[in-house]
Amino acid sequence: MFEASEIKRLIEETLPDCTAIVHDDANDGEHFSARVTSSAFVGQALPAQHRLVYGALGERMGREIHALALRTYTPDRWPGT
Repeated sequence: MFEASEIKRLIEETLPDCTAIVHDDANDGEHFSARVTSSAFVGQALPAQHRLVYGALGERMGREIHALALRTYTPDRWPGT
């Protein structure tokens, strides 16, 4: 079972100027959603932004983390909490 706080930590430690809000939607430690902002997303298309987040999680995606619904934002588009 994986924790939302661990996903948040991994993303925020990897991406510059990052804020991540992660929820365990099914409360099962496997299916999560996240809203992520980072300066790394500036000038990147949405698929590239998502690849950056998945890269931060590495091999955990598809193993410990079965699903991650993502919403990514550049800092100037961040809706906050």
